Amino acid sequence: MKTKAKNLLILCVLTLMPFFAEAQCAMCRAVLESEADQSAAKGINDGILYLMIFPYLLIGGVGYFIYRSRKKRKAT
Repeated sequence: MKTKAKNLLILCVLTLMPFFAEAQCAMCRAVLESEADQSAAKGINDGILYLMIFPYLLIGGVGYFIYRSRKKRKAT
């Protein structure tokens, strides 16, 4: 039961991590900080985070299917 709670905690932390991340490269940050409008900086940052999610989803999906196929082979 402890491992289930630990795994759930890790999942929650990893799910909420993008909300706390600042995902701008140095060049994007320099350009956006020089502008007076901070809504553009927030939009760029959100876009970078959005694009960053998809590789992790793909890798996670492939990992899940590999896990499921190996689990199915062990059961048989």
